[in-house]
Amino acid sequence: MAAITTKDITDKREWEDFLLAHMEANFLQSWYWGEFHQELGHAIFRTGFYHSDILVGAMLSIIEDAKRGRYLTVAAGPIIDWKNESLVNAFILTIRTIAKQSRCIFVRIRPPLVSSEFSKNLFEKCGFISAPMHLHAELTLQLDLSKTDAELLYDMRKTTRHEIKKAEKEGIIVTTTNDANQIKSFYDLQIETSRRQGFVPFSYEFLLKQFSVFAKNDLALLYSASLNKKLLAQAFIIFYGHEAAYHYGASTNEGRYHPGAYLLQWEAIKEAKQRGMEKYNFWGIAPHDESQHRFYGVSVFKRGFGGEEVNYLHAQDLVIEPVRYSLSSTVEHLRRIIRRV
Repeated sequence: MAAITTKDITDKREWEDFLLAHMEANFLQSWYWGEFHQELGHAIFRTGFYHSDILVGAMLSIIEDAKRGRYLTVAAGPIIDWKNESLVNAFILTIRTIAKQSRCIFVRIRPPLVSSEFSKNLFEKCGFISAPMHLHAELTLQLDLSKTDAELLYDMRKTTRHEIKKAEKEGIIVTTTNDANQIKSFYDLQIETSRRQGFVPFSYEFLLKQFSVFAKNDLALLYSASLNKKLLAQAFIIFYGHEAAYHYGASTNEGRYHPGAYLLQWEAIKEAKQRGMEKYNFWGIAPHDESQHRFYGVSVFKRGFGGEEVNYLHAQDLVIEPVRYSLSSTVEHLRRIIRRV
C-alpha cells in the first residue's frame, strides 16, 4: 500500500472541490477562512494529504501569536478519514513538524468529530490532552433544512413561533447587505451588547476583514431588524458548503422590547433554504445546566427554534514545549473562570 504523502495546496479550486464534497467540512476549513487570517497577518498552512497522488485529506492550520506564547490551531479540521491510521499518523506528524518549525508551544485542534468514546480515545492515544479553553463552538444547535417552512415553524417552541408572528404584525423590517462598510455599525452594536452582557468584543479589524472576504464571494450577509427606522438587532451569517452559520449577533436595548431578533433568524433560515443549504447552524450554546454561563440567555433564545444539539469533541492540545505550555495553561484556566465560559 502506498504511503500517505503531503504537500501545500496552492490551487483554490482543488481545495474547495475537496471540502465541498465532505458534509463535515464548514467555513473554518474553507479557503476563505485562510484568506481572512492572512489579511490579519497570520501565517497559514493549507496541507493536502495524498494517497497515490489522489487527494484524500485537507487541513488548514493557523499560527496564533498571543502574549502567553505562539501556538498552532486547527479549527474544525482536518478533513480526513479518522479511521484510517495512516492518515491520522500523517496528520500528527505534519502538525508536529509545522509547530516545531514555527516555534510554537503547542497545537490546539477542535476536530469535526462528535464527542464520543472513539474520538476521546483516538486523541488520547495520539498524545493529546484536553485543552483548558475551547477553540471554536463545541456544543452547537443545528436545524435540519430539508423540512418545509410549516414543519420548521411547528417544531419551534410555541413562544418562538408567537414572537415571529408578533414581529410581522408589529411591522418589523428585516434587511440584508453584503456591503463591508456596514460592518462599522455592527461593530458599534457589538460594543453596546458586550457592555450589557459582559463579554469581550471582537475588534473592528477582525469583523471587517472576515466579513469582507466572505461577502465578496457571496458567502456572508449582515442582517438587520428595525422598527420605525430604529435598529433592534443584527446578525452576521455565513453561507458555506452544506450549512449556514449564525456566527455573530448583537442587539440594541430597544431590541429587548420588540421581537426583531426572532424575525431576523427566521429570514436567515429561509435564505439558507433558498440557497440549498442542508443545515442552519446556530453555532455555540451553553449546556442546559450551566445557568451562570455568560451565553445561557442567548442559548435559551436559540433553542426556541428547535433543531438538534451536536456536541463536538472538546478542543485538544498537543504539547510541544511542556514548561511554557504549563504557564500558558494556567493563564487560560483563570481566563475561562473570569469570562464564565
